[in-house]
Amino acid sequence: MPADSWKLAPGLHNVGSYQVSGQPFITGACSAPGSGSTLVVRFPQVTKWFQVSPLSASSLRGLRVAFSENGLYGKGGYNFQIHASSSLCRPLDLKVSEVWFMSEDSDPYTFDLVAGMTGIPAGRTNTATQDSADGNWSPDGVTEAGGPNWSGSIGVG
Repeated sequence: MPADSWKLAPGLHNVGSYQVSGQPFITGACSAPGSGSTLVVRFPQVTKWFQVSPLSASSLRGLRVAFSENGLYGKGGYNFQIHASSSLCRPLDLKVSEVWFMSEDSDPYTFDLVAGMTGIPAGRTNTATQDSADGNWSPDGVTEAGGPNWSGSIGVG
């Protein structure tokens, strides 16, 4: 057994990581492409919160937001829309390692993204691939995506 085996890095359920103020993360004038193309923002650490602020003057245009590419394309409906006048244009108290964006029309949608980072490495949100073919749970025939985030394809876990 290694000499430092008692030293454990903080994980997703480390309360102290969420009780302190978040380290700032700011990326301005992001542009989510239109016509079905996507933009993904990967955070260096797990977020304590994040906020999307639309720069579009039109409250009619929408920005689709999800926590995985599968979720973004509506496989299971795990996404939401933000408009310039949306009540979701406030800090969202969520621990995620990436957020996916897509304009709801053919024109790019510009927005600012601000987040508070915990000290938890983004890799701590890894999920295992689940597939009904190997006997693991997979509702409605949708395969759970493995990788560095909750998939958003069968719910957020």
